[in-house]
Amino acid sequence: MTPFERRTRDAQAALADAEADALVCFPSRNLFYLSGFDEAPGERHLFYLVPADGDPVFLVPDLYETQVRSASWVDEVRTWADDADPVAATADALDAMDLPSAPHVLVDDTMWARFTHDLRAVLPEATFGLASDVVAPLRVRKDDAELDALRRAGVAADEAVDAVRELGADAVGMTETELAARIETYLAEAGGAGVSFETIVGSGPNGAMPHHHHGDREITAGDPVVLDFGTRVDGYPSDQTRTLVFDGDPGERFREVHEVVREAQAAAVDAVEPGVTAASVDRAAREVIDEAGYGDAFVHRTGHGVGLDVHEDPYIVAGNDTELELGMVFSVEPGVYLDGEFGVRIEDLVVVTENGRERLNDTDRGWEC
Repeated sequence: MTPFERRTRDAQAALADAEADALVCFPSRNLFYLSGFDEAPGERHLFYLVPADGDPVFLVPDLYETQVRSASWVDEVRTWADDADPVAATADALDAMDLPSAPHVLVDDTMWARFTHDLRAVLPEATFGLASDVVAPLRVRKDDAELDALRRAGVAADEAVDAVRELGADAVGMTETELAARIETYLAEAGGAGVSFETIVGSGPNGAMPHHHHGDREITAGDPVVLDFGTRVDGYPSDQTRTLVFDGDPGERFREVHEVVREAQAAAVDAVEPGVTAASVDRAAREVIDEAGYGDAFVHRTGHGVGLDVHEDPYIVAGNDTELELGMVFSVEPGVYLDGEFGVRIEDLVVVTENGRERLNDTDRGWEC
């Protein structure tokens, strides 16, 4: 049984437990997670129909049939032609699944409104819910295939940050955008596919904006530079942040803040183990920063889950009493941001293990190049 078939069968069991009759995915992370077929949303009706009992069915435009059959484990692939009525094809596919007369159907959380409207039209007696009700609890614990991809994506990010460090003083004079492009080249050379998100290069005062991307500001000697980036391997992302100084003296205050953030990150990682709450990991980082007097400058949660989506459950934030479980993967990324001066953030991904945690990044967390 492939990982994708096993995940679909697990989703079917969860459907039955939730007293739902079917799950309908359209092009999305959930579609890939359950079927192995990856595609961007488009204007044509393309559905993965999963009953609580029985075998799943793909309904796809003719032009996708070969792709779906080669990428997915699913045997039954129904097609419709461009000159046919896709709503009628949808009705036929659902009729063949022998659903109850008033089924409860879960649809992809990100499904476009036009498609949910068509499903309501062909299932007028149905009630509807969200696919995340059954899929999110499955996705939050990564299986061996997912962990392997996440580890390899982490290695690619590690290789890229090592290459960035080797630039040393040569990075001085580059614009943030130029350095971002260099990072993306390094990620590709390390075996990554594209980027997980828009690369962040925040130099000097730009680093005090946590989600600054990159711009025309030139990196100067003594500049603290926040670098946040990742790539994908087999669809799974890395996400790593280091704050570096490529040349010159960054000043005593930066050195102090960087050490505080590094200690906070280490404390939060050390707090990770099965059974502790997400909130307790957040608190471990926050206590260090609060004690140093920079609590008001730590303006975001400590971390977020990482899987097919770069941001997903579990969220490492105050008030989240979710208990950590084996196989959960998330970022640990405390930061301090001093408006008009600089920012410091250090981030690694961790996976919860029987013995506590495993870091998926293993590069130097210091600021010197």
